[in-house]
Amino acid sequence: MRILIICSKAFYKEIPEIKEKLEKMGHKIELPNSYNNPDAEKESWSLGKEKHAEFKEKMFKMSKERIKKVDAVLVLNFEKHGVKNYIGGATFIEIYEAFMKNKKIYLYNDIPEGMLYDEISGFSPVILHENLSLIK
Repeated sequence: MRILIICSKAFYKEIPEIKEKLEKMGHKIELPNSYNNPDAEKESWSLGKEKHAEFKEKMFKMSKERIKKVDAVLVLNFEKHGVKNYIGGATFIEIYEAFMKNKKIYLYNDIPEGMLYDEISGFSPVILHENLSLIK
């Protein structure tokens, strides 16, 4: 299966081990848009609000095209700033995009409690509870 990993930049450090496990299981893994340049967004902010908005637009369009080409998305959601199973705005949009394209949606951990709980549960994600063998 071809899988796009999506997550907050705060979780990039978790990706190599998970990617390796998935590849050993025979999956082809795509990495997040800015994985190879995690400071790209901060750099766009340094150029002003307009350049940052252009950067975000580019990332959303890139995600849309990349999601078309995969079978599933794997959302890495860990604790961030005291929020258990954190899913940020950009990741939520990518989950929505995957849902609209009828892609499988896997969450590494439970759906986070909070204002988007109902929406995320409506996407019917498969909750892995950190068990990658449930990806099929």
